[in-house]
Amino acid sequence: MPKIIAIVSGGMDSVTMAHHLARQGNEVHLLSVDYGQRHRKEHTFAAAAAERLGAVHQVADLRAVGAMFRGSSLTDPTVDVPEQTWNGYGESPNIVPNRNALLLAVAFAIAVVEKAEAVAIGSIAGDVASVPDSTPEFLESFIAMERLATKGYAHPDLALLAPLSGMAKSGVVLLGEKLGVPWTSTWTCFRGEETHCGRCAPCWERQEAFHEAGVEDPTGYQTTTHQEDRS
Repeated sequence: MPKIIAIVSGGMDSVTMAHHLARQGNEVHLLSVDYGQRHRKEHTFAAAAAERLGAVHQVADLRAVGAMFRGSSLTDPTVDVPEQTWNGYGESPNIVPNRNALLLAVAFAIAVVEKAEAVAIGSIAGDVASVPDSTPEFLESFIAMERLATKGYAHPDLALLAPLSGMAKSGVVLLGEKLGVPWTSTWTCFRGEETHCGRCAPCWERQEAFHEAGVEDPTGYQTTTHQEDRS
């Protein structure tokens, strides 16, 4: 049974990815990273996914690093989480600089320790528009670097998987439905309050994904929005 270090935040995409990899017969080892994000409650949902799958779950503590990330609404308490989204590089205050690179670096180090055959990340097609370290070019470059960095210590065929990379978020919803993902046991909102705010960019995208997939959204929101309302 192949072992995969799966980076799982507790969100829809990464939880669906974990279920997908487990359904394929892999041994999944779930990794969450605490980089000081204001919505770190998402890790509770990652732990729940691990329990459902009978998998190990670890949380890497990078809060000291995240405290240096000024200007991001996720890590800087002086920056409000905006109630809209941005498209294009350099335009979103929701971006944590080099976040995926940090997460992957930790995951590959653990892959060496655990003798895992691969690391998996839950990037989807929509991420490419504003997250440069989720592009296919970045992922290809990163695994090439890691094979050099871990040569002789990691699995000889070490791989980087992004099984959802070609999917829209609505496609993730449809896949999750087939896998029986309990959506109320996933967390999306960047505000990290008691319930999803329904207004931040991830909440918009979550609602749109269910609408486009034709699946009832069981999420409780403080305020619901609709795709046609977006200006």
